[in-house]
Amino acid sequence: MTKKGITIGKVFQYLVLGIGAVVALLPILVVFLGSFKSNSEFLNSGVLELPKSLNFSNYKTAFVNGQMLLGFKNTLFIFLVSMVGKLTLASMFAYAMSRFDFRLKKPILTLFLLAMLIPGITSQVATFQIINSLGLFNKIWSVILLNLGTDVISVYVFLQYLEEIPISLDESAYLDGASYFGIFWKIILPNLKAPIVTMLIISGVGVYNDFYNPFLYMPDRNLKVISTALFAFKGPYGTNWPVILAGVVIVILPILIVFLSLQKYIYNGVSGAVK
Repeated sequence: MTKKGITIGKVFQYLVLGIGAVVALLPILVVFLGSFKSNSEFLNSGVLELPKSLNFSNYKTAFVNGQMLLGFKNTLFIFLVSMVGKLTLASMFAYAMSRFDFRLKKPILTLFLLAMLIPGITSQVATFQIINSLGLFNKIWSVILLNLGTDVISVYVFLQYLEEIPISLDESAYLDGASYFGIFWKIILPNLKAPIVTMLIISGVGVYNDFYNPFLYMPDRNLKVISTALFAFKGPYGTNWPVILAGVVIVILPILIVFLSLQKYIYNGVSGAVK
């Protein structure tokens, strides 16, 4: 131990954290610096070299020519509808699994667990045929329907938090005449703020960044999302990387703001339910 109480373990801990921070921030710095360079400057300079001037024309090109406004509009609609439906279904399913006993309870949970072991790519042909037979191909609701599937991670996160909410709250509300549906909406759901925000960030980033489903199921140019809008800059005659990097910065900003605003809820457990 050193004089001021700084141990070797603490030095190693901060060293690892510092290396982790550099690894995480370095790609973002490279993208940010590259977004202000011209195409020739980007190809002939180092990735960490400062741009000669702040070239905001890349951002204008990315936003206007890439139809980023249309992409944000479609992405926002898909994100809001998908996450509201996904979190509602997941929390209701977890509530039923946590508070009620029935014969098929364990087999259903087992099936959810087994579903994680099946690679999603193996079912893409069948999934495409189902979406096409429903008449949803080349429609925005096709991607929303695929996003509404309740994933196992959401269910187990909600189940863990539901174990911390006393059943006495349910019983007292039931004695006061509340229905099970009313108990869920007025008692359970308000106490699930922390896991809802947690899953909003974890699952929401996947929905926001999804490229495969919109590219496959919504090829119409009027149904662009931000990921497919960025892909449009890559053509057979070359790639304008500074414009793409400017588009990446534009795409990163909204989700970064949301994450920084909501990250405190991830670490907050369910507390104060019973006074």
